[in-house]
Amino acid sequence: MFNVLILGLASLFTDISSEMVYPLIPLYLTGRLGASPAIVGLIEGIAESLASLLKVFSGYWSDRLGKRKPLTIGGYAFSGLGKIALVFANSWPGVLLGRVADRFGKGIRTAPRDALLAESVDKATLGRSFGLHRAMDTLGASIGVVLSYYFLTLYRGDYRAVFLYAFIPATLGVATLFLVRETKPPLMSSRLK
Repeated sequence: MFNVLILGLASLFTDISSEMVYPLIPLYLTGRLGASPAIVGLIEGIAESLASLLKVFSGYWSDRLGKRKPLTIGGYAFSGLGKIALVFANSWPGVLLGRVADRFGKGIRTAPRDALLAESVDKATLGRSFGLHRAMDTLGASIGVVLSYYFLTLYRGDYRAVFLYAFIPATLGVATLFLVRETKPPLMSSRLK
């Protein structure tokens, strides 16, 4: 159950960070950087497609390595770097870079994190464990939206200030992952080649 709580905290912090940023990106792109709606769609399409593709490969890589924690930490760290990249983005290609880094991180971390979670509990508590994890994730998203509004109001529409503050919970999310205890994955009867 320890890993479930730690992974839940990492997701809570990361979703606080993510939801501080995501709702603002279209506004920042169109209102401050002068990007067209088509550019907003292009950025999101590229970023989300990358995340979806990487989820398949990261699961394979974590099975091959037999270690899930390094990919999980690396994925969460990349997402944090994506947030800080937005602070320095002066044009839509800079925002694209930040979004790609963030979604690259999501694609890398998701499958190994879920495997870590599943390997940390017995079958009788698997559903409850994933439910708790999702609840913490959703709570983080709710907190993130509120914090985004708060900082945007406090700093009178300064998007970069919000992006900078979003790096704090992202860092906390990565830091908590160092407490995860990696378990040995169950032996597979046939390995992927």
